[in-house]
Amino acid sequence: MTLIVICGATATGKSDLAVAVAKEIGAEIVNADSMQLYRGMDIGTAKLSLEEREGIPHHLLDIVDVSTDVTVAFYQELARAKVDELLGASKPVVIVGGTGFYIKSILDDLNFPETDPEVRAKLTEEAERIGAAALHKRLATLDPAAAVAIPKENVRRVVRALEVIEITGKPFTANLPREDSTRYPQAQQFGLALDRALLDERIDERVERMWERGLETEVDKLIELGLLDGKTAQAALGYAQIISAKSGLSADPKTETKIATRQYARRQETWFTRDERITWLKPEPTTVLLERVLASIIKS
Repeated sequence: MTLIVICGATATGKSDLAVAVAKEIGAEIVNADSMQLYRGMDIGTAKLSLEEREGIPHHLLDIVDVSTDVTVAFYQELARAKVDELLGASKPVVIVGGTGFYIKSILDDLNFPETDPEVRAKLTEEAERIGAAALHKRLATLDPAAAVAIPKENVRRVVRALEVIEITGKPFTANLPREDSTRYPQAQQFGLALDRALLDERIDERVERMWERGLETEVDKLIELGLLDGKTAQAALGYAQIISAKSGLSADPKTETKIATRQYARRQETWFTRDERITWLKPEPTTVLLERVLASIIKS
């Protein structure tokens, strides 16, 4: 049964293309954006509105509260169960998102070691003592690929990666799969790529729209709902910068969000370009991209 993946950096148009493809092939969509899992995180994550989804069922959106810390293993279990359910019902599936590790956790045979409370507690205390940047620098030394995928602001994930390294004695990404270890060999992956100048322009425009739509007000509401009680959600782009400004640590959260988002996009590009299974699509109107994807599906 058909399984399509639409991936790439932020602001490349993945969500619109996924909806267009799903409409054409009668598919349902599974979200692979780590921050769109959270209820209420709408503006800053560019989550499609119900109208923009055009009647296409979207799964794994709005499934956890902002006070909850989500792990890749948790996501893998839910996502695979949903994909299997849909494919088992002869329903095509489109997976869409920019969180590369989440996509890989669906498609490939990744194993996630159990946590060690003592190791985690030690690393968490160390993060508070020496700072997130220093801990991330250590991760970059021990596992450069993991450091590319995990931003230094996401302290919980940095701690988890270092925990796995300490428990197993191997890099966090050491068990990333070969192409022949995929769970879904029929999956076809399509990546959207833009040149740097155009991507930076799109990112700046998106951040401006976020502020115009009321991201700061959204953050205020989410703080009331426990945003500061968890570590994952509050590290999201835009949200983290506004929280920092509210604490007096930042004077220009909008500009800082633009810079951080550009940096994140570079990390996404680095992650996805390592996967030779991805067919890359050049920047074109959604209608043209749709034709290219459909032509590839037909050929297969």
